[in-house]
Order: sequence, then structure tokens, then C-alpha cells
Amino acid sequence: MSEAAGIYEAFRDAIRAEEPVALATIIDGPDAGEKLLVQPGEAALGTLGDPDLDRVVERDALGMLDAGISEVRHYGQHGEARQMDLSVFVECHARRPHMVIFGAVDFTRALASQAKLLGYRVTVCDAREVFATKRRFPMADEVVVDWPNRLLDRIGDELGPRDAVCVLTHDHKFDVPAIVGALPTRVGYLGAMGSRTTHEKRTERLREAGVADEDLERVMAPIGLDIGGRTPEETAVSIVAEIIASHTGRQAPRLKDGEGRIH
Repeated sequence: MSEAAGIYEAFRDAIRAEEPVALATIIDGPDAGEKLLVQPGEAALGTLGDPDLDRVVERDALGMLDAGISEVRHYGQHGEARQMDLSVFVECHARRPHMVIFGAVDFTRALASQAKLLGYRVTVCDAREVFATKRRFPMADEVVVDWPNRLLDRIGDELGPRDAVCVLTHDHKFDVPAIVGALPTRVGYLGAMGSRTTHEKRTERLREAGVADEDLERVMAPIGLDIGGRTPEETAVSIVAEIIASHTGRQAPRLKDGEGRIH
């Protein structure tokens, strides 16, 4: 098997397995057509013709996988930035973004359905076995009966900037360990449901648990954009809208930044 065939085979297998993978190809410049296959935690396959160029493109490809984007980038022949000697198309196939929802409550059904519509892999977690069932949440990819901190101990290292953790429990026994467990991860969005009074009390408990004020700023609470949503479905829309705004860097009226009643 030729090296190119081996790269394409590895690329195909990674996509089929839903493993993150990026294929970098020189589309203009010396060595046009040369390829480099990049996967997190794995040695790169192939070469673009220069070891320094390979190193820089591999670094950039890993960052693009984190962001879930594909694009053409330009480099010098040895990977120098801001030069136009060659053009490299980096085709990224990232994992589906992951939404972890803590709390098997009525709002969870609506949020899980919205998240699936947007292409998320959805996990619903609740320690109460009678509530956390696949029958109640058939739209979820997995329903986990466990405490939030234990689940995050297992999957926290996998969470990245495109992922979201939504805490919908309204119960400090669940939401405090969920937030404490999510804060050390790289998750791009962390939101918690509840009134402003509920969040003030939750903030006190989080500080008692050792959470610093700068970390508390990461928590979007009350969760969602201020669109006047009342029903579970409307609230789910406000939550996913806030997640989209957070990822795109757009400014929007967040419940977190307002005052007064949220309904």
C-alpha cells in the first residue's frame, strides 16, 4: 500500500469511528499534493515535505479541530507565519460537540431535543435512578445514573471549547458538585438554572467549596438569554441561543447580566 493510500485509509477509518482527525494538503506551492494526517494523541502520518512545516501545520490543525473549523492557511516553506509561499487546506472532522445535562427534570427533555437538533451528542445524568431513564429521555445519546462529580471525573478530560455543561437540578446536593467538577475542565460553556436568589445561595456554597470568584464568572446563571421564555421549550431555546452566542463571541442580553425576576 502506498503512503497516500495509507493516509486516506486512516482518514476514512477515523471519520467512520467519529474520532477527531484533520487532513492537511498542500494545494498551492512546492510539493503540491503532499499530505499530513493529524489526530490528537497520535503521531502524524505523512509529510508536507519539511519537518518544521509539518510541526507548525500539526499544531494549527489540532487547534482547528478544537474549534471545529476547516480552512486554507498560508505559510512559508518552513512553516513561517504571514508568508505566502504555499497554501495548505486543512480539512477537519471533529467529534460532535458534547452537551452534558445534569438533572433529569422537565426542562431536560426540551433542552436535550434542542441540542440534538443542533448536532450535539447529549448525555443526561442524574443520581436518581427512578428519574434518569432512557424511556423519559429517548432523544439522549446516553442516560447516566450517577453523581455529577463522578461522571466528570471520567469524562472531564474529553470536554473542550465546543462542549457544554448545563446544570438544571435546582438542588445544591447535585449542582454544587456538578459545577465544581466542570470548572477544571476545558468545557466552553457552563450554565446553571435557577432564580437569582437560588444562584446567590448556590454561589455562597460554591465559595464554601473553595471556588474562586474568577472561576464563578465562568458560570452562566441564571442560564440562558433574556428572551422572556417561560415554557421548557422556550427556555431551551434561550439556553442554546446563549451557547451559540458564547461560541461566536456575539453580545446578547444574558439573564446572568440582568436584574429582577427572570419570568
